[in-house]
Amino acid sequence: MRAVVVERYGPPSVARVMEVADPVPRQGEVVVRVAAAAVNSGDARMRAARFPRGFALPARLGIGLRGPRRRVLGVALSGTVVSLGEGVTSLAVGDEVSGMTGARLGAHGELVAVRADRLVPKPAGVPHDAAAAVLFGGCTALHFLEDVAHLREGQSVLVVGASGAVGSSLVQVARLAGARVTAVTSGRNAELARRLGAAAVIDYTETPVERIPERFDIVLDTVGALSTRAGRALLAEGGMLVLVLATLWQTLAARGRVKAGVSGSRPEHMARLLDLVASGELDPVIQESLPMADIQRAYEIADSGRKVGNVVIRP
Repeated sequence: MRAVVVERYGPPSVARVMEVADPVPRQGEVVVRVAAAAVNSGDARMRAARFPRGFALPARLGIGLRGPRRRVLGVALSGTVVSLGEGVTSLAVGDEVSGMTGARLGAHGELVAVRADRLVPKPAGVPHDAAAAVLFGGCTALHFLEDVAHLREGQSVLVVGASGAVGSSLVQVARLAGARVTAVTSGRNAELARRLGAAAVIDYTETPVERIPERFDIVLDTVGALSTRAGRALLAEGGMLVLVLATLWQTLAARGRVKAGVSGSRPEHMARLLDLVASGELDPVIQESLPMADIQRAYEIADSGRKVGNVVIRP
């Protein structure tokens, strides 16, 4: 099969489309023919070895010193089951599914082996591009808003970095829960933030985040713009600061009203997100859908710091 292979860390040019062996499903796995896969910020950080401050050494020890041990990256995908591993009874060949591969990666290829319990049925009315796009940011949003911050109707929420994959999902999930959302983004993305449900938009080029006069029940920083001290200063009484993109030191020090850490990808969250896309209540926000041959262009967008929503490749 063809896949995007990253043999060493570096710029977008290190990602090359090559022939590799077809995956073989292990017990409890299925092989999916990938129709669409997201290229997200996590993929870009792993390709470039560009990790949050303090994480460089532990990350390289974990995933590879000079290049990723798993040379085919990508976690969020949508496609069709083509073969079953031993013990799989929940899925059948021909099923259209979406899901996330976890630490095994591999979604940036024509075929990928995935644990069956990491996949959910794709609703018939949801295109594969949309299904692949919504998962990374959407699962992150549900984890931090519901599992961590325990968002309640009527609360005020500040989303810093509101136009990216995670930020655009945070705005929508918070709005659907009945929160009043203030979005921080550039002026060119203000209309998008309002369309997604932000009641107020702050252009960070005109008003630095730490100078925002309002106070909020929940503050979420998706881009590493806030120090812990600056973030806490934006909280209302009893509020919570959630550092979605945190340094190692912020992560180790997070306690009480400050939360940080890695989000999960629960199947029930994925199924819920897909249902929201199917009903038209949630927009996956796709900036571009590109053929796999244009992977370097996809990474250039992800590296630019100006990606709007999601970028998808199609093998």
